[in-house]
Amino acid sequence: MKKTIEISEIKERILKFLRKRSRMSFRVREIAKKLGLQREYEMGLLKEILEEMVANGEVVKLRNKYRFKLNPKILVGTLRVNPNGYGFVEIDDSSDSGEVKEVFIPPRFIHTALDGDRVAVMVVERRKGMLAEGEIVDIIERGRKVITGVLSKKKGVYFVIPDDKHIIRDFYVDERNVKKFNAKVGDKVAIELVDWIDEGFSPEGRIVEVLGTAGENDAEILSIARMYDFPTKFPDEVLIEVEKIPDEIPESEYRKRLDLRELVCFTIDPEDAKDFDDAVSLEVLPDGRYKLGVHIADVSFYVKEGSKIDKEALRRGTSVYLVDRVIPMLPEKLSNNVCSLNPGVDRLAYSVFMIVNQNGVVERYSFHKSVIRSKRRFTYEEVQEIIETRKGDFSDVILEMHKLSKILLRKRLREGSIDFETPEVKFKLDEEGKPLEIVKKVRLDSHRLIEEFMLLANRTVAKHVGKMNKSGREYPFVYRVHDLPDPAKLKNLAEFVRKLGFKFEINSKPLAKSIQKLLAQVKDTEFEYLVNDIAIRSMAKAVYSEKNIGHFGLGFKYYTHFTSPIRRYPDLVVHRLLYEYTEGRVDDKRLNEIAEKLPHICKHSSEMEIKATEAERESVKFKQAEYMKEHIGRVFEGVISGVAEFGIFVQINDILVEGLVKVRDMTDDYYIYDESQYALIGKYTKKVYRLGDKVKVKVIRVDEIAREIDFVLLGKISR
Repeated sequence: MKKTIEISEIKERILKFLRKRSRMSFRVREIAKKLGLQREYEMGLLKEILEEMVANGEVVKLRNKYRFKLNPKILVGTLRVNPNGYGFVEIDDSSDSGEVKEVFIPPRFIHTALDGDRVAVMVVERRKGMLAEGEIVDIIERGRKVITGVLSKKKGVYFVIPDDKHIIRDFYVDERNVKKFNAKVGDKVAIELVDWIDEGFSPEGRIVEVLGTAGENDAEILSIARMYDFPTKFPDEVLIEVEKIPDEIPESEYRKRLDLRELVCFTIDPEDAKDFDDAVSLEVLPDGRYKLGVHIADVSFYVKEGSKIDKEALRRGTSVYLVDRVIPMLPEKLSNNVCSLNPGVDRLAYSVFMIVNQNGVVERYSFHKSVIRSKRRFTYEEVQEIIETRKGDFSDVILEMHKLSKILLRKRLREGSIDFETPEVKFKLDEEGKPLEIVKKVRLDSHRLIEEFMLLANRTVAKHVGKMNKSGREYPFVYRVHDLPDPAKLKNLAEFVRKLGFKFEINSKPLAKSIQKLLAQVKDTEFEYLVNDIAIRSMAKAVYSEKNIGHFGLGFKYYTHFTSPIRRYPDLVVHRLLYEYTEGRVDDKRLNEIAEKLPHICKHSSEMEIKATEAERESVKFKQAEYMKEHIGRVFEGVISGVAEFGIFVQINDILVEGLVKVRDMTDDYYIYDESQYALIGKYTKKVYRLGDKVKVKVIRVDEIAREIDFVLLGKISR
């Protein structure tokens, strides 16, 4: 009885102590000292009581610290850390969060969590009109398997400084681990997290690979692949399975398929492409209608559901196109050979034939497993020349294709599709991978031709399966969806373009038409790419989903990805489902099995697509910095693309390189940031540097490892 009373009293004292200090966490020894329970027996009893209170939900335990439980509701989500130390947790859809979609985490409440971790967060404060504030109380799953960085040494202790600025703590590395890999200070390394229990100490990492000397091309590119978790090699069991796939099409397969080997079809791709997913054909019918054929590599014949190749393809989700190399989703034998629609050889395809009238309406369509033989491998530049000169191989077909593509584009824009201009660059590299030249890519009519044909095929497939649901059965499918824009972001966009002298009516209906009008206003001005970029950022992100909500950006009620199964996993799944639904008899058990799998496939594919985009962007930034290092001291013309308290960002027009003019380097005046005008204004001279201004800059500093370029301002260019 005495012990029961004693335990009850200790519980009350613990709760009273923690309640008064509800924003703080304490170790057992700290609580014991405050409560005067420091004898060995008392310490043991205190620990038992605390663990019981944790189990009962009265106290929260964060690693080896305890705190008062302010709010019994714990939310689950993914942590994103800002380089300045604070973070945000994006709450899972499955979490019982009510209206809370995102929680702000102050630096002191992040504890031992890292960017990308799946965490449990406790809301500690909610204010009207502001994000809820929370504290991370548990790490459910670490988000990063591997972290890349540069090995350094301080006071005889080895540390790895992470490449990713969102990981704000350096990692301690044991000297024995360093010696095991013969790593040297200045090496770019990949590490795994060993442990991090106490935020008062650095997290401990373990080197798993030395990538090379920091700053060298191979080391930097490999570190980008590693940082985003894209393996550069395939597992042995996958390669063994690939080797069993025959190089030639089995004779029996010819008899099962539509034989299109005599059909005039060809591929149109970038000059450096090696994997050809799609071929096109066109026949003008006697009544003036078009019979358009889109023939897609039949990867699903070779990559069976559940095989080792399939599981690895799902894990990767997509091919990654870095500046100087491709990290393929499928092994090279498949991606560049057996599946690729190379010219002059028989290849298995999934063909979509669409009868399109003079108004661009698809009147009929059909799907066929086929055998094709591409008649020519065209580059976009070659097809563009034929469009312009009206001469060349298959010029009659290509000119009709161009005519049809213009009909389809006009129809699409008329029906509310938004046609963003997204500038890209390509690099000319020497044999060692160093950039010799940066060239801005030009969007040609030949690009639009293929874009329109692929959009039409994707839409036709999605519409076919989507309308099957009206038969009374649900046919689970992978849709490509794009939600409506966030009204707050649209308001910011309207204010932004108003400062540049343009008009954007956010309340005008339909909204897509207003966006089209804005893009038409900025077309061929120096602000075109800047406004397009900001407008795209104001939009929701297109993702894969088993729930069809339509595609706002394209203005389509039904849309999917069918046309690139060599390089995108969702397309491979779409091929399988289309064939299964149109050619086979699918029972309810199989439909339920598909329905269970698709949410994970869609979510994972969307996540890997984002990672691939970030990796590709990072490789471009590295090459841009590497190029600019050879041009320190050179003068460029550019546009102010961003303004902040610490300086102005300038994008160089011709090569789309962005750098920073730091306020400390603007020595002619004391500049004050005016957020309402998106400007820095000189206190004495009243000089104004505003978003969108054309300026001259000189390159003064480049750090290719950090991907940072610094300019000094030489003055404005009058319009």
